[in-house]
Amino acid sequence: MNDSGMLDLVISLLPGLKPKDKITLLQVFDREEDFIIQSKYDIEKILKYSLNYFWDIDEICGKAQKTAAVCRARGIEWVSWKDALYPPLLREIFDPPPVIFYRGRLPDPQKPLLGMVGTRKSSPEAAAQAYNIAQGLGLAGFSVVSGLAIGIDAMSHRGNLDGGVPGYAVLGSGVDEIYPTTNRALAGRILNSGGSLISEYPPGTGPLRWNFPARNRIISALARSVLVVEAPQRSGSLITANFALEHGRDLWVASSGVCEMNNNMLFDRAGTIKMGIDGADVIHSARDVLERWGESFNENSLIPAGNIGRRELISSMANYLDIEL
Repeated sequence: MNDSGMLDLVISLLPGLKPKDKITLLQVFDREEDFIIQSKYDIEKILKYSLNYFWDIDEICGKAQKTAAVCRARGIEWVSWKDALYPPLLREIFDPPPVIFYRGRLPDPQKPLLGMVGTRKSSPEAAAQAYNIAQGLGLAGFSVVSGLAIGIDAMSHRGNLDGGVPGYAVLGSGVDEIYPTTNRALAGRILNSGGSLISEYPPGTGPLRWNFPARNRIISALARSVLVVEAPQRSGSLITANFALEHGRDLWVASSGVCEMNNNMLFDRAGTIKMGIDGADVIHSARDVLERWGESFNENSLIPAGNIGRRELISSMANYLDIEL
């Protein structure tokens, strides 16, 4: 433990404050001892607004101690916004988490990541394309970051892992609370690949509905570019797309997501179709991604579209139905 003691965890657990306010407190204070003696008035002076209520600092410190103990017991690390290991691209956004918790190894900041997101109720065509793009990137040595959800997220993770690179997933729950439970094996593969599970939520946090929109900003922030594979008009994937624009990331749409379908009763891609109409760059393959990044690659090593295996496609449809094989 450094000289700040439990300060980073204490501040991260403060109720009623936005992430940017917690970052402000991290910038002002260097030691836990200096922070815990502050009055409500002192904190209001620093934040420059009145707090609706104040916290019991002894209770918060107790929670921080329990959180640290759980992390040690479950092999969970945490890193503060002030630490050198904190992902630099994440630090640059408007409201970075004051602390992130993770299992495994954080991404190499020198290698670009592709954020891949999309609907949970994916069409077979979009599922196959997500897998193939992610696998092609993996074969070229590049990793994907996504949200471990069923559908497009899961297929992107599977393809990338099958390409032989570390995988990265950002959760809307604690990293010890894998959601959905059907993707626990996939989470294990991500950890075994040398990648990581990442969350701004402390261990023990369940998959609360309002956690997921906030989670999406971290996916966008960690990525160099964001690819929306297939999404309806009202979709968390489009929240990620908006964050990508806010963060100055490349925003792309997959070719499968902009194709009109004769029967759209089962698979809804109205959101990605609109992205195409609005001028989003259309991605057909991993080759397109690498070319836009200016990366060299071996043409023969990339998997062309349509090479997804039967096992992966069956797994995709099982995810759509939210069942365990």
